[in-house]
Amino acid sequence: MILGPNDPVPRRPSRIVVAGTSGSGKTTLAKRLAAILDVQHIEIDALYHGSGWTPRESFEADVDEFIAQHQWVTEWQYRLVRDRLADRAELVVWIDLPRRTVMRQLIVRTVRRSLTREVLWNGNIEPPLYRIFVETDHIVRFAWTSHRGTTERIAQLAERLPELPIVRLRSRRAIDRWVAGAVTGDA
Repeated sequence: MILGPNDPVPRRPSRIVVAGTSGSGKTTLAKRLAAILDVQHIEIDALYHGSGWTPRESFEADVDEFIAQHQWVTEWQYRLVRDRLADRAELVVWIDLPRRTVMRQLIVRTVRRSLTREVLWNGNIEPPLYRIFVETDHIVRFAWTSHRGTTERIAQLAERLPELPIVRLRSRRAIDRWVAGAVTGDA
């Protein structure tokens, strides 16, 4: 069931996944929703990335542990756990921004993180900027090539779990309007 930003959500959700392309604002929105609903936000990147950007061995077990809880918000990513997250979720919020918007946001974020050497998950920092040109899996290149894939995954999810509400938000304005409604109970 795909809903727009003005459509009411059937009930107040306790478990939410936020879907979107890398750099679309999933984590930012997940944090906002967690604060509004007074539930825990689990940043799934922090569970996935170990030191040196290596996948953590405990990733799947950690995900299983947190999704067993009654209330949470997280990002809907990582093929290994995507179905498990959706199966436990009561709401999917899909940030479906145009590619140019996502790329602008992601490039600004990546450059800022790289220049400031911001420490991310488990001591990791963004790699030097020149690696955009030499690494095929660099986050900027990955976002460019995977943008369309989110739409396909959402379509598959809607077919697999037709009762799961999916709110599709296509602009920053729509996101803000929907969040404001979530605060007042009008979403």
